[in-house]
Amino acid sequence: MSALAEDQFENILSIENKCTRLNLNENIYGTFAEIGAGQETVRHFFRARNPKGTIAKTLSAYDKDFSDAIYGLDPQNRYVTEHRLKSMLKYETGLIEQRISRVKHPEKLFFSYANTVATIDWAKKYKGHGWLGIRFQKKPKQEYSEIILHVQLHENSAAHQQISLGLMGVNLIYAAFYQSDDPMQVMRHLYDHLDSDKIEIDSINFSGPVFEEVDNRLMSLHLVREGITEAVMFAQDGNNILPANALYKKNILTLRGSFRPVTNLNLDMYRTSRKLFLDEKRVNKKNTVIIFEMTLNNLKSEGEIDEKDFLDRADLLCASGHTVMISNFQEYYKVVEYFAQHTKEQLGLVLGVDNLQDIFNEKYYRGLSGGILEAFGKLFFKNLKVYLYPILDEKTGEIINSKNLKVHPRLKELYKFFIDNDKVIDIEDYDKEALKIHPRKVYEMIKEGDPDWEKMVPGLTAKMIREKKLFQRKPAKESSETS
Repeated sequence: MSALAEDQFENILSIENKCTRLNLNENIYGTFAEIGAGQETVRHFFRARNPKGTIAKTLSAYDKDFSDAIYGLDPQNRYVTEHRLKSMLKYETGLIEQRISRVKHPEKLFFSYANTVATIDWAKKYKGHGWLGIRFQKKPKQEYSEIILHVQLHENSAAHQQISLGLMGVNLIYAAFYQSDDPMQVMRHLYDHLDSDKIEIDSINFSGPVFEEVDNRLMSLHLVREGITEAVMFAQDGNNILPANALYKKNILTLRGSFRPVTNLNLDMYRTSRKLFLDEKRVNKKNTVIIFEMTLNNLKSEGEIDEKDFLDRADLLCASGHTVMISNFQEYYKVVEYFAQHTKEQLGLVLGVDNLQDIFNEKYYRGLSGGILEAFGKLFFKNLKVYLYPILDEKTGEIINSKNLKVHPRLKELYKFFIDNDKVIDIEDYDKEALKIHPRKVYEMIKEGDPDWEKMVPGLTAKMIREKKLFQRKPAKESSETS
């Protein structure tokens, strides 16, 4: 262990000391409401010094009828949901405001901590998951701020999962009051005395006056970049959405790219593939989600991820009303495996011919015991179709599609199998002018100030790039350091 790592380890407060510091702060006062996994968080506060200084009330509305009577019915008649968690938080802080006099206690900082959790079932078929959150004040009478997260539980016993939940709950409450000036610190310290192999955060949102400057999309990016979770999703409002909810029993069409920026080529790929996908017999439009996916690899332009560059891309996609996914999946078969965890409905991948050629390159599968056959088994075993967008050979003027695509002689019969079984569908109604667009060249034109880039991107994209000065050239000193 390095000297820096040792120093950081020594500076991590114990769970008992975190609870003691909170308990001894005479102004921090709130309620604990924990459903489904026992009262695992509050017990740490009871065991530390002076629990009466912090705990106004603790309850576990374990019975569903009692829970409904207190917090109201969930629209989907479910209990481990974000809606249920938010209902718990608002109800409990409302009670504190009613019952504790502000005249008598003008300096009090009220909070409510809640979780609603389903731990692993007895058959160990479902690992378990849950929602945790805190609603709190950093200043007396301030509007409430919130930190809300969803976790996947990976341990193989309910008892161990409960212990991990309790530790993360304490870390969350402590971070809200003592580390929330820096949301990255909050996320880092949520794993004090914990391992992400045991409990995985796959969605987190910050809101309220304490977090006015926080962009939740950057928080999403952090979760993937730090290996806390494999993929995150966010909607056009910039808030994280839970992949399990967004993908559950849905038909899913995915476009992967760098989107730096969104070009007319991307738009045409979206338009043409969407039409083909919705024409599939099994696909119901109302039950379909279309995802624009960026991997960590295509977010790294010159080594490290540039957060401004990432937000520029996200702004353009969100403004167009698209759902965005950031993943750690380099290979396409891993994307399909991930989606297949959440749905058995129709899946679609939109690929350019050059991407499909890469998929048929054996060098990418040397780490698999079954090589390319194992990868293709995972890729095409499910209800997957590839919608193939052609490319233009600029030397010969030839349009390359599935019919004249060249693959290695060893793989010709494998390729023919997928073609014959309608797993690869050519996009034929394409925009011939879009084939001439090279996204990387468009990006360079924007940086160089060449006005012709505007002809190659959608109108809304061009307007946003001009008005917000997205993808603009950096100052000379900064650009020389990153070139």
